[in-house]
Amino acid sequence: MTKKKKSIISDQRFIVLLVIIALTAVFSIMSKEFRQYTTLLSMLDFSYYDLLMAIGVTFPLITGGVDLSIGTGMVCYALIAGTMVRNHGWPVAAAMVLCLVLGLIIGALNGVLIGVMNLPPFLATLCTCMITRGAGSLCSATPWPGLTQDGGWFHSIFKITVGSGRSASRYPIGFLWMILLVLLMEFVLNHTKFGRYTIAIGSNKEAAALSGINVKFYHVMVYVVCGLFVGLAAIAYAAVTPTVQPGTGAGLEMDAIGGVFVGGVAATGGYGSVIGTFVGIFVIMLLKTGLPYVGLQANWQQIITGLVLIIAVLIDIIKEKEKNSYVSSINE
Repeated sequence: MTKKKKSIISDQRFIVLLVIIALTAVFSIMSKEFRQYTTLLSMLDFSYYDLLMAIGVTFPLITGGVDLSIGTGMVCYALIAGTMVRNHGWPVAAAMVLCLVLGLIIGALNGVLIGVMNLPPFLATLCTCMITRGAGSLCSATPWPGLTQDGGWFHSIFKITVGSGRSASRYPIGFLWMILLVLLMEFVLNHTKFGRYTIAIGSNKEAAALSGINVKFYHVMVYVVCGLFVGLAAIAYAAVTPTVQPGTGAGLEMDAIGGVFVGGVAATGGYGSVIGTFVGIFVIMLLKTGLPYVGLQANWQQIITGLVLIIAVLIDIIKEKEKNSYVSSINE
């Protein structure tokens, strides 16, 4: 048997971590403003909802599917729940539950369309993307009143303020919740029946069905889990955004999906890592946060982010070729 050669790209998560360190060093050298603590807080604030969407969409992507409705869905749920708080006097806790329920409903709808009715994932989730964007547009611009200011309990889910005035210090405790969720879902993916079957469906759907796996059920559940995390992302989005604007959200899914691919999820499904998604999202966030500090505007940000995604996909292709060549050498 031929011994498998070790490759420098054998663990994409390690490579991505090195990229994060390199980007941080470059941006810090080129801009003293980037080195400020407030920049870190701002980047973390706007990474929470992207990371939550990315954790959720990791599972459909591993099955070889996709969910294009996560960006518009997140904004839609935040708008509807905020409207209930502002116009109908709902408690904030009830509005948060509503975000989760709406996410589960749309996730289940996606799952039924794809897993049961066999619609292509791109088409099915494009339809629900249009539905959620339209539903969100029926609402008016919605702040969750008085809850995103320092000291408000809703805001304190993700960032607490200690002290007052100039001596006040803010701590991003939301980062701790994100780490806990990442570790939990990494465990789910690698050590539970749901996770193993998700990977099996992505590797070979027909073989999974022949082995006795209820492919339709687990395909639906993958999108339900994705919808749950989009609901959580809606809560995070409302917590860090002063006013949720209707008609927005389209394009936000690209940051989440891009982070998942940068983190090492196979472009064709069958392999992935929630920890990889975690580090991949921070590459996207570093680019979005750091590039303006070195004088590059939004158009250049999109170009560079696109190039990073191309490199990530090329790495995945090279890894797949190495895997196939190793299997061929064993067979010989």
